[in-house]
Amino acid sequence: MDVVVHDFSGHPFQADLARRLAERGHRVVHISCPEYVSGKGQLQKQPGDPDTLTFDQISLGRPFDKYSPRDRIRWELEYGRAATERVRDWPGVVIMCNVPLVATAVFVRKARRLDIPWVFWHQDVYSAGIADELSRRLPAPAARPAAFAFDRLEAWCARHAGHVVAIGEAFTKVYPRWNVDPKRVSVIPNWAPLDEVVPTDRNNSQASTIFPGSEDDDLRLLYAGTLGRKHNPKLLVDLLESARAAGIPAVLSVVSQGEAADDLRQIAAERPDLPLTVLPFQPAEMFSETLGSADVLIGLLEPAATEFSIPSKVLTYMCAGRPLIGLMPATNPAAADIADCGGFVADPTPDGVAQASAWLTKIAGDSGRRAEIGRATRSIAEERFDPDVITGRFESVLASLSPEQTR
Repeated sequence: MDVVVHDFSGHPFQADLARRLAERGHRVVHISCPEYVSGKGQLQKQPGDPDTLTFDQISLGRPFDKYSPRDRIRWELEYGRAATERVRDWPGVVIMCNVPLVATAVFVRKARRLDIPWVFWHQDVYSAGIADELSRRLPAPAARPAAFAFDRLEAWCARHAGHVVAIGEAFTKVYPRWNVDPKRVSVIPNWAPLDEVVPTDRNNSQASTIFPGSEDDDLRLLYAGTLGRKHNPKLLVDLLESARAAGIPAVLSVVSQGEAADDLRQIAAERPDLPLTVLPFQPAEMFSETLGSADVLIGLLEPAATEFSIPSKVLTYMCAGRPLIGLMPATNPAAADIADCGGFVADPTPDGVAQASAWLTKIAGDSGRRAEIGRATRSIAEERFDPDVITGRFESVLASLSPEQTR
């Protein structure tokens, strides 16, 4: 079978799927976008990769400004056309993942004409995120019809996919309203590549980079991943301040890029008394050491985002074998993962920060307890992220497609 895994973001587990499919004898091309700034997976051929695997990129040669509506729509239209041209003669199936909504719609329109069978790997309910952003920028009378238009656009894309792969049951609640055929829907939860992110020693080769000047007795807190509108980065600072006020020798590092990361960097510059370090995304081959240099890993999600987003960074954290804190609604599936691992979940509010700080006081001076939680966390990841089972489920989806189904 010929498969394109078009993951706009270039995240680790989508690249992992491409490798797994290629190992099973399929000819696979993984496509990503270099203009999207995020933590990336292994996007080059590695020793041992099969000859049937290729990595490629679609670049427009200029930045993707996701917070400028006019520039973003123009950029997405161009990207959608470029994506279609890249795969228009592809003889197999295309998986579309994390591709912005307008770009996806451009692709879908062409895919229907060209009989390209494709899978909508639904990582976020994109129109819900857009609606949230519109409500920030526009008065309600203008925001509502614009949000409705994007909702209809995403519904149209989903209806015309050969198959929709949702990452959680919560996503399927929107499909009846969108008139998506339930026979064309599968739920396959996200995962993280167990062999790419592994537990490491705390004082590893990245420790001095991620936590410069840190002492052995410090409690190292780390947030690593994208910071967007669905996150409140101020909570990270609040948690650090609360922990230190409670007498915990906490230090915080943030590995991210973008506006929110720049804001945190400014706070760090203005507050030399605050042990806060902000670093850019680290190389994929150093991600185990990056996460492993921390004592506690932190996830964020705002309440308005919980219905359309499941933070996959939590799954990557689980592979690293460290205790987790989630400042997010307890109803989000990622919160359940954290709780199952023995971590701590609280609402993304000042009260939630205080509760998380109180939990940190219980483990701050107990490295044995932290190690115990970390081992349980890694064990649960190994139990849930079975690559053979996951790849087999995707193979079944891909095998079910035919050109007629995309019309």
